[in-house]
Amino acid sequence: MKPNFRSALALLFFCVAIFVLPLVLGGFWIRAFTSAAIFALAAAGVGLVYAQLGLINLSQIALIGVGGWIALRLNFATDLPVFLLVVIAGLGTSALGALFALPALRLRGLYLALVTLMVAATFQILFNAFQFPNGGSGFWGVAQQSGQAMRRPSIATSDAAYLAFSMVWLALGLLLIEAHKRSAPGRAWKMIRMSEANAMAAGINVTWFKIWAFALSGFLAGTAGALLAGALRQLDARSFTAIEGVLLFALAVVGGVYSWVGAVLAGVLYKLLPALLNNLGVTSDLALIVFGVALLHAIMTAPRGIAGQFEALFQRKDKA
Repeated sequence: MKPNFRSALALLFFCVAIFVLPLVLGGFWIRAFTSAAIFALAAAGVGLVYAQLGLINLSQIALIGVGGWIALRLNFATDLPVFLLVVIAGLGTSALGALFALPALRLRGLYLALVTLMVAATFQILFNAFQFPNGGSGFWGVAQQSGQAMRRPSIATSDAAYLAFSMVWLALGLLLIEAHKRSAPGRAWKMIRMSEANAMAAGINVTWFKIWAFALSGFLAGTAGALLAGALRQLDARSFTAIEGVLLFALAVVGGVYSWVGAVLAGVLYKLLPALLNNLGVTSDLALIVFGVALLHAIMTAPRGIAGQFEALFQRKDKA
């Protein structure tokens, strides 16, 4: 696929998603597409670490929860604009993501996956124990009775406007990733993935650039968590289980971790497919079977995911 065509396709997609979808979708599907866009942003982060460094991070859902917690706590404790709440949540989880990079300095493959899975399980326990702020008193801000709702920006108070707001954040996140890929961090990550020894011999600070990748992934997860808090108005600890982190990573691989299209497909599969099944009167648990078959297909025949298959199809047409 030619770069100009790829850019035009991305521009068309986001223009349709931002300006057209909010006008034509019903309330249920507006909320479903909003969730899909938010989790696509998080999937882009987990895909970044895997694509650029070959490292598996199963704690992305936990970081989404942390970002949501920070945004909710600041929402009830301060009058800061929602835009700043999203940025601060991203910066907070960016620092936490950098800490998650420390095991990656020594571990790879299954061992790193197990460590990040245990981290996700730890946060699952913490979320269940302390819950999410909902306007109550005290440091945790949890009210036992009915709680308050997360604020939305003045330009996106309706569900339709909030879908456009979330799509803008998704576009900004993907542009941030692309900017990194095309600059010094991207070149360093490629060398590190090929050979850490050669990268160090070339003068690349392997430790720093691994931390950078995890911090950027954490930033995207934190912003996604803050956006999710605004979309749902309140968060539930049951939404941030360790198994969901495994599922999000798997769907990032199925969608394709080397392209922004793959992140969007991961968000669509993660949120829209279960919603579609529920709307058809079929249990959403059937989606897990679909995900398993898709993951097996990706591992065996499509290592670049569904997005990679689409790109290969376009390349064959260009050659023809």
